[in-house]
Amino acid sequence: MCLSLILRFDAGVVMQKCCVREWLWMKADRWCKILTILLRFESLDAETFQTIQQALVGYIQSEYVHGSAEANASFLRNKFSHTLTLFFLCTYIDQWHDFFTDLFSLIQPSEPTSQSSFNHHIALLFFHIVLEISGEVADQMIKSARAYDQHRHTRDAQVRDAVRERDAARINEAVLTIVVEGAERMASLQKAETPNSRELNAAIEVVDWGIRTFGSYVGWIDINLTVTQTTVPLLFTLLADPSLPIRLATSVALLRIVSKGLKEPSDKLQLLKVLSLGQVLDALETKTRTQQIERGEDTDEGEESYREALGKLLNVLGLELEKLVDECPDENVKAEASTYVTQIQPVMLRFLADEYDDTCSTVFPMLQTILTSYKRARKISSAPLDDSKRSFLTSLLEVILTKMKWEEDADPEDADDDDTAEFEKMRKELRTFLDSILAVDQDLVTEAVRTLALNTISAYRNGTPIKWNDAELGIYLVFIFGEINKTGGKGRAAFCQAPPVDKEKRKGTDYSEYPLTTHGEMLLALVQSGISSYPNRTVALQFFETVSRYTDFFKIRKECIIPALEAMIDSRGLHNENSAFRGRLYYLFYRFIKEGRNEIPPDITSTIINGIRDLLPITVEIPEQEEPETDLLTEAVKSSAFDSQLYLYETAGTLCSLIFKTPEQQAAMLLSLVKPLMNELSVNLQEFRNGGQDLIPIVKVHHIVMALGNIAKGFPDYPTSIPEGYILPPLDVFAEVSQAILVCLEAMNVFKVVRDATRFAFARILATAGPTVTSYIPSLMSNLLTHFEPSELVDFMNFIGLLIHKLQKDMFDVLDQLIGPLSTHITALLSRPISGTDDQRAHVETKKAYLALLNNVMASKLQGIFTSERNSAGLEALIESMQGLAEDMSDPASQKAALTFLSRCVTLWGQPATSGTENSSEQGDGLPGFETFIYQRLVPTAFRVVSSPDFNIKDGQMVVVLHEIANLLQTICKTRGPEAYNYFISVFLPSQNWPSDTTLDFTTKLRGLDSKNFRKYFTDLIRASRSSS
Repeated sequence: MCLSLILRFDAGVVMQKCCVREWLWMKADRWCKILTILLRFESLDAETFQTIQQALVGYIQSEYVHGSAEANASFLRNKFSHTLTLFFLCTYIDQWHDFFTDLFSLIQPSEPTSQSSFNHHIALLFFHIVLEISGEVADQMIKSARAYDQHRHTRDAQVRDAVRERDAARINEAVLTIVVEGAERMASLQKAETPNSRELNAAIEVVDWGIRTFGSYVGWIDINLTVTQTTVPLLFTLLADPSLPIRLATSVALLRIVSKGLKEPSDKLQLLKVLSLGQVLDALETKTRTQQIERGEDTDEGEESYREALGKLLNVLGLELEKLVDECPDENVKAEASTYVTQIQPVMLRFLADEYDDTCSTVFPMLQTILTSYKRARKISSAPLDDSKRSFLTSLLEVILTKMKWEEDADPEDADDDDTAEFEKMRKELRTFLDSILAVDQDLVTEAVRTLALNTISAYRNGTPIKWNDAELGIYLVFIFGEINKTGGKGRAAFCQAPPVDKEKRKGTDYSEYPLTTHGEMLLALVQSGISSYPNRTVALQFFETVSRYTDFFKIRKECIIPALEAMIDSRGLHNENSAFRGRLYYLFYRFIKEGRNEIPPDITSTIINGIRDLLPITVEIPEQEEPETDLLTEAVKSSAFDSQLYLYETAGTLCSLIFKTPEQQAAMLLSLVKPLMNELSVNLQEFRNGGQDLIPIVKVHHIVMALGNIAKGFPDYPTSIPEGYILPPLDVFAEVSQAILVCLEAMNVFKVVRDATRFAFARILATAGPTVTSYIPSLMSNLLTHFEPSELVDFMNFIGLLIHKLQKDMFDVLDQLIGPLSTHITALLSRPISGTDDQRAHVETKKAYLALLNNVMASKLQGIFTSERNSAGLEALIESMQGLAEDMSDPASQKAALTFLSRCVTLWGQPATSGTENSSEQGDGLPGFETFIYQRLVPTAFRVVSSPDFNIKDGQMVVVLHEIANLLQTICKTRGPEAYNYFISVFLPSQNWPSDTTLDFTTKLRGLDSKNFRKYFTDLIRASRSSS
């Protein structure tokens, strides 16, 4: 009832008065909500304004002057102050000019008490209202969260101007007067032997809210009101007050004063000098750091938040000073500000060194700004750094390198992912500062990193006890040195000072006679120190990460290979008891062997393989089914442990490939790796054939097939043409492996995971064994297609593309049988209606893979499969479908691929008959009548695409399509010769109403320009024709 009356102003003032009077007695927030709705109207008539004003003042008198100020309903107090603020914003400019005068009259009680000369409730209400006003008219964060409203923006500016003109001085005086009295009362109570806690808390509350209020408006009223001989000492006193909330509020107020924008740089500098914050922050940082040390392991989060607030305050001070240094045209101001920056740098470094990352990171922006100014100066002048800058950078480096360490009591292995991510993030940010210092003085950084790393490694080697986090940092610095050392060479040159050596001579060059670079010295010391034996897995892991990253070092100091391998293989590495650690080592070991395989002595490969043989057996665990709809088999094959183990199998294959000069030994070694797997394959296949619901045999077959494929992957690819003297791997073993995998596929092709694993393995075996396994392809294809899911189609076509690439003409018979059913299946699939995003994505990916397969067939000169006796009847339908795709504007990528296919068709089948050989040419076998298709279908299609209203010449993808059309037109003319040029100039272009001069120019360019220049000409021609139309 009330709400409807309020919203209908024209219903009469009497009804409004009745409603407003009712509001005074509602002890809930409903009336505030109703009034808030009312105040959305930007103007109130005089009587409505007076009614609401009297009601609000009456409520303040009854509840705040004479009552408890809703002591048991803080939410209502907050709601009321917000509502009163909205009423203020609507009426202050034109109607309630005396808002603050009326409020001030209520703050001082008629009978002052001994405790305070101000009404506690009204004072707090006053503070809350001013805070709300500042938030509404000046807080940029609040404003940015709202949709922009020009009317509100204008109103806020008017309110700010009116407050500045009428009441800013009185507001500021009232706030400070109340705060000063509260601070004095607070200090008096704190000194008392038995302080009254209730009165003390009340005084703290007043000072806390008062300083918050002061901080809310310092940014938008005259700085001369807020920064005076009285306020500065008061703020510094409160900044060190025993009450944490007061200290935090004061730090925010000072931060806003420091960041306040002033027109004149000299005024800003004078403000910062008056504040003298640098000295204050220096003293407070020292005091709080001492307290932090005294607390030891007893963390006080409140006090740490105070140090964080001080760090933020210093950061803003530094940024403001740097702004003066970088932007002020007055050299005197710049020089003075620069001196001030130098003075506060030691304090910044101490905050940066704080053990708590939240505090440390508060000064990151200031530090980055300082380093940016140093880099800018370095670009202008290459003169040596002055002593003060060099001293600062040296101290900064020391802090950064120390902060890069793990906490001594941290346990990275047991840390949760968030903690580890936070540490890595901190290291990454510290690295950016390290890189900035590098840009200023590279030698300073490289020497500091080198010294710390070598001192740590040497200390360990000499038996000096070092903490685990120091050891980890020392190795980490070796790990990142390759990124830090910008002047270092690439490859071997990064580690030894050898003259350039031709690539073919490098293997026979003895690099041991050349001196090491700094990084080479660090890596040599690292390997020789034995620090991989440090009894901490984080340290050991960092060692292995480092040696596997810099495998080129082992090419110039080959004596370090065996010690590194020994550490990797024994309990320090692959045989460590921790499974997660082993999983990472499987990959690092693989990378070390793969990148350094040419340097590993073949005579030790058997020893290495035997050293890891006990890690090769495959174990399977079936997870518990968490949700009924989950496919347990799919989940069971997703094993991160097995994924890591696959690296071991590939590494074993790589090691086996190194003994190619002794084929008998290599065959025996390969058999010793694959035979146990094939035996287990046979056992699990038999278990599956025996029936039952156990998933373990299926999962094991999947894993074993994948493992066999990865062993093959470790061998080099089968050569396209076999060089003289080339020693092939044991191809008969790979044929045996292929046969075993096919047997399993035939029995288990109903399972998608087995089909996936088979494709995976055959792709790798095919790359190694080449034509040796061609005879298995028909059976492989047949079994892969027996049970087929749409999701497998793209992978299957990509697999066929790989087979074509590897086997070329050996794939003809397989493709001849496959292409017809496959094209029919895909055409039907692509013609289905699309429903949903996933369906759309699958549709596009299928089309893309199909077009790539067709183009692979044509590029490999296997076009005969389309014209064979089996498939010739479907050629016309195939060409028509490609023509349709070429005209489909919704998918430019497929358009281009379809046009590419059609161009290849023209090249291979569009050849004119030549004397002596009716239907053949050097480029391909012409198809009788194909020229008719070219002229009647392809040429019109090309011009229909570029003239379509949907063809957007401004779209980069469409320009690519346009280029492909240009290629098609030139291909037609080059293939058919003069006949095609005559067709364009005499038949087609005149039929399209082209002017004769344009027709002649087009055909001349078509005949005379190369591909690149014709594409440009054709693009410009189409662009010009579309703009003119």
